[in-house]
Formats: sequence, C-alpha cells, structure tokens
Amino acid sequence: MDSNEAENRSDSKMPVKKEYIPLGTTIHEEQPFVYVLSSKFRTECCDFCFKKWAQLSKCSACKYVYYCGKACQKQGWMVHKYECHNLKKIAPRILPDAARMLFRIHKKTQTGGAACKTCYTKGQYRMWKDLMSHYPELKKDARRMEHLSSLYAVLTEFFQEELGPNFVEMMELYGRMCINSFNICNQELQSLGTGIYLGASIFDHSCHPNALAIFEGTTLIIRTLYALPEVDLSKIRISYIDVLASTEERQKELLDAYYFLCDCPKCLLAEDRTELFGAQCQNTACKSAVCCEKAKCDKCGKELTQKFINEFRSVVELTENHLATMKDMTCLDVCKICLKKHKGVLYKHHLRHIKTLDLAFEASIDLGKFDDALQYGLELAECYEKRYPTIHPLTGLLHLKLAKLLMNERKVRECVRHLRQASDILKVTHSSTSSLYKTEVFPLIQQCKLMNGIKRT
Repeated sequence: MDSNEAENRSDSKMPVKKEYIPLGTTIHEEQPFVYVLSSKFRTECCDFCFKKWAQLSKCSACKYVYYCGKACQKQGWMVHKYECHNLKKIAPRILPDAARMLFRIHKKTQTGGAACKTCYTKGQYRMWKDLMSHYPELKKDARRMEHLSSLYAVLTEFFQEELGPNFVEMMELYGRMCINSFNICNQELQSLGTGIYLGASIFDHSCHPNALAIFEGTTLIIRTLYALPEVDLSKIRISYIDVLASTEERQKELLDAYYFLCDCPKCLLAEDRTELFGAQCQNTACKSAVCCEKAKCDKCGKELTQKFINEFRSVVELTENHLATMKDMTCLDVCKICLKKHKGVLYKHHLRHIKTLDLAFEASIDLGKFDDALQYGLELAECYEKRYPTIHPLTGLLHLKLAKLLMNERKVRECVRHLRQASDILKVTHSSTSSLYKTEVFPLIQQCKLMNGIKRT
C-alpha cells in the first residue's frame, strides 16, 4: 500500500492535497445473506440478533432455538419456519452447526435468495452464484469430503419427506460455505456463529491487512487500519486468519482452508525464525534468542550444551501436545506447568510460549484468579506489541482487560496507562460509538477520573 502518491495538480498547476481516508473509517456495512448461531451458545444468545441475555424465551414449537423477545422471534421466524418442524422431530439430538447452515443456505436459494444482490459499491454487487465453490480442490480434499459425507447423511434424515439437494448440489453449497463464511464474533472477538456476506466476499486476504472486519450483532463492518488515499475496494485487504503464527504455519492454514497461498509483503519478507522458535541464551547477561541447530548465540557467543538442547526440544514437544488438547477447553494448571518449564528455556517471544500465556491469561480471568491474570497479562502485552501490528483489536482488548484488573487492585496510574492504549486502538478498530467502547471503555474512563479526584482530595 503506497500512501505517498504524488499530489494531484489542477489546470492552474496549483498543488492540491490528496484527501486521505483516515484510519478507523467504516468503508462497508452489511447484513448476512445466511447465518447460524453456534449451538453451544443457543441457550445464552438470541438466535436472531446474537445478543447475550440473562433470560431468553424458547420457540414454543421446537423448543430448540431461543430469542430475547417477541421482535426478534417475529423477524427470526422468516428463516426459522423452514427448520422448526424438523428440529422438533430430531430432538433431543442437536443438528451440527454446519448442517444447519447448509440447510438454511439451501432454503434461502430455493425461496428467492438466489436472486438477491448485495452491493459493495455503487453499481457493483454480488449474488450467491458469484461465490467460488472451489469444486475441483474440494473433490481432492479428503478431510473435507469426509466431513461433507457425514453432513449429507445427517441432512438426508433432517429433510425427512422433503426433496433435498443431491450430493453434487450439496458439494456446491458446501464449497461456497467453507470458502466464503465469516466467523461472526462479539465485540470481544469471541466467535458466536457463522455467516455468509455476499458483498464482503470480495475482500481478499493479507497477513498484513489494511482493514479488518468486526461485528455489531450480526452486522459486518469493515474498518480501515491505515490512512488510505482513496476507498478502492480492490485494494482493501483483511485477514482471514490470526496472523500470530510463522509464515509456514499461516500458509498451511490458508492452503488447507481456502486453497491459496498468500503473497503479501509479510509472507515474502524473510522472518526471524530464531525469535519465533528459538531457545533462550544461557548467558544470564544476554538472554537473546538462540537457534538450537546452531547451538551458539550469535550475539554473545555462548554455546548450548546438548543436555540443554534436549531439554528445549522436550519442552516444545510437551507444550505443543498440551496446546493441541486445549483447543476446546483450557486447563489453567496445565498452562502453569508448561510456563514453568518454559522459564529459562524458551525465548520470551517464542510462539508456543505466547499461545500458552494467552490461554493462561484467559483461564485465570474465567476462574477469578485475578493476581495470576495480571501477571500473565502484563507479560502477554509485551509479546503482543512485538508480534502484532501497532493497531490490532486483540492488543486493544488486552490493554482493556489489564486496565480492569489494575483498577480492581486500585492501581489507578497503571490502569490509566493501559486504558489510554486500549482507547487509542479500539477507537480505530471498533469506533468510539461501538457497543464495546460505550459499555466497557467509557465507564472505565469515568471511573479513573473519579478515582483520581478522590486521590487529590
């Protein structure tokens, strides 16, 4: 992205400054074509608006979906009416989220949805048929074909007396769903469900994006992360994946999930794998990252013993095994064991160390162990600032959580420092009018002002 283009000049040859689109500008908003709430949140969030409520009402017919009120139930019925009877028939079994999404896509396209047009700029739009299915790649993908076969078996039963799509037709639906789905997240970036957004499907991926997608309920919002010379949607890039990974890991994830390799500047630039996967130098005065294959610190010349190298490899293997088992449920005690073994062995910015710290931080908050959370969070903030761009929503959210933890400890000065960083980032990524800023950031700013006033008196 070149932000230093020459200034345009008028006929009188007087310089005219290019008007840049500021960072934090909303350039696209869109409602979903089809979407589904994850089944694990169906008793916590409204099936229509995705908002979390203490009290929800069941659909009186299927008793499967929940709504926050009559307004959402009435609007949700336009889609739910096609699945309600079938959901009741298969109860108490739960329909897999992907199967429910496919069912909704099929019904949408069969009841006028195939003609829906979603504009992404004036005069330009996308329809369901414009989405790529990657049919040839899908046929060769054994993992996805196995998944599709299991979904097709489930849906054959779910359709019951109705005539559903055949397997080839289902492949087309499935391919478009897999490649073009967005994870619909709450403002804290927790994934609540999945949606298809026809217009937003034009935005390509970059591991160094100039925009990001966030959500207010089920509304998708694209916001700029840098000042841009113009809104040229063909040059807008968002990230399909978490960029906190090595180039090799990112490329593998993109190839497995989307069937392409990224050629963004970040992927083409040689990365420092020693910092990403290295050991800590055994010279206590140095503590640089060391490549175990070289067995010698490039900075101070300290050599690693074979015993240490074996320990390093054992700790990395242990950590990777535990991270794999904690994909669905985090165990704080396991994280603590790993972090203890990391000390003095893994470099402080080793990717596996950062991931373990992240899990330990969130688990500590969930369990109310706020002293532990503060310790992990402060260390994690240093890692995030090293590995993420200056403006990144996860960094902003981390500083916000740290500000809350510090306020809980009545450490107002430290709280203000992190709150300032959170505010600066979240104003760009979410905006000062977002529900997150209004309900989380602004009240904490007011509390800090109050506490400072109390201290002065």
